[in-house]
Amino acid sequence: MKFVDEATIKVEAGDGGNGCVSFRREKYIPRGGPDGGDGGDGGSVYLLGASGLNTLVDFRHKRTHRAERGQNGMGRQMTGRKGRDLEIPVPVGTRVIDSDTEELIGEVLQHGERLLVAQGGLHGLGNIHFKSSTNRAPRQSTHGTPGERRSLLLELIVLADVGLLGLPNAGKSSLISAMSAARPKIADYPFTTLYPNLGVVGTGSDRSFVIADIPGVIQGAAEGAGLGIQFLKHLSRTRLLLHLVDIAPMDESVDPARQVREIEAELAQYDAALAQRERWLVLTKTDLLDADSLAAARETLVGELDWQGPVFCVSSVSRQGLQELEAAIVGYMRNLQGEAPEPVAASAAQEEADQEPYDPTRS
Repeated sequence: MKFVDEATIKVEAGDGGNGCVSFRREKYIPRGGPDGGDGGDGGSVYLLGASGLNTLVDFRHKRTHRAERGQNGMGRQMTGRKGRDLEIPVPVGTRVIDSDTEELIGEVLQHGERLLVAQGGLHGLGNIHFKSSTNRAPRQSTHGTPGERRSLLLELIVLADVGLLGLPNAGKSSLISAMSAARPKIADYPFTTLYPNLGVVGTGSDRSFVIADIPGVIQGAAEGAGLGIQFLKHLSRTRLLLHLVDIAPMDESVDPARQVREIEAELAQYDAALAQRERWLVLTKTDLLDADSLAAARETLVGELDWQGPVFCVSSVSRQGLQELEAAIVGYMRNLQGEAPEPVAASAAQEEADQEPYDPTRS
């Protein structure tokens, strides 16, 4: 299924039913008086969160959605039936914006959550409401009000705890494939990932977390280079960013420190708040270096960047460092939720790389 994370639709709530002009006509009851009933309210349009959906592709085919109109009022003081509400299933994580006013209407963040996007029209009044001592036979009624009509921009922002950030071929798809059951396309050329991939990482305890892999970002993305910043919005709801860097690039002229700064610049240009989010440095493809070369490359990169946050060395092929990274992420999530962290033991490979896993109890 093609991944579509934006769609524009039109929603039209139902109009309210008109009031009725009617008079009571029964044998032996002269001058029975007015008995016109009210119309019914128009149906409203709601967006309904559905966890089984993960794309907005269906809205590319059906763009207009209408709720039912309210029924007109009838004689004998009978009120018209209310129009049925329309519920439109959308993926969890959908943000709704009014295309005309650019107003943020709301977000659907849970399965079964309903978000009102177009209010149905109110019913009209029948002539029974207009009778008085001086107006015994009123012939006036009111029409139902029109339902709201809106043009909506739907944006799907995936819900994940951890987001992977890095240049093309930094090893993001390989990492999410090694840590979870997700199976993104993996190849030795740039821009293999064309849309976000989600994976659930189980850690063997009662804890798990969701990790999101987005297409690689390159210098000039804010101006439309590569895939641009189209998918950076999917990192806006993550609580932790893993900045992946290829520590053993095939081209010896490539400077990993410069690559990190390029991504940082693009983040800051896209969203200053996102650039300030908790971000860990993850050095990938460490299986291509021996222990001494890896330690030297790590020390050089950390020194050039003056990096103060956690640093991890991992290999998706040999699975070196993955267990420590997973445990550190779980510890970080526990710390955010105010839970007691579990002790994590570092492996021998991590000790050789002079890497310590994140400890949320450390001051």
